[in-house]
Amino acid sequence: MARQTSHQIVPVAKPQGQASKPRDPVASGQRDAAFNRSASFNYFLSDKIEAGVILRGTEVKSVREGQANLKDAYGLIKDGEAFLLNVHIGPYSHGNLANHDSLRTRKLLLNKDEIRKLYSKTQVKGNTLIPVRFYFRNGRVKCELAIGKGKQDWDKRETEKRREADRESRAAINESKHKMGR
Repeated sequence: MARQTSHQIVPVAKPQGQASKPRDPVASGQRDAAFNRSASFNYFLSDKIEAGVILRGTEVKSVREGQANLKDAYGLIKDGEAFLLNVHIGPYSHGNLANHDSLRTRKLLLNKDEIRKLYSKTQVKGNTLIPVRFYFRNGRVKCELAIGKGKQDWDKRETEKRREADRESRAAINESKHKMGR
């Protein structure tokens, strides 16, 4: 026969005034940890793909702090493996002597079919593998890679003209909206 107890288990309620601390937007995946702005300016980007990155502990913490820079970075496929070169991840602020090297080569996590596909596309003259952004997904650092074909100077000027025209048209639309409201 089971013992009867007079104890009742009541869940502990949080005080009404205290809410939990909001999570960092970079860590929760709401905001990119690093973005390569010069990539879309210098290259025509196509075929984007997501890859995992093998990082050390202090590197992940530095990425969370926003100390990653993808400006001069590029990808390389060698011996059936993908690598990321020239990604600068600054030293962790609370690190010690075991802090990481900021410009070391990092391995990318891709399956064989993805590597084969990227390898065949990067063998075309003028194409290269460009990291576009670093972000977090389920607590893991991911890198978005794109196949980039280099732009000529006249391509860059054309892109800048188009961007300027779009900016002027948006400003004219907003100005007309404000005038109608008065």
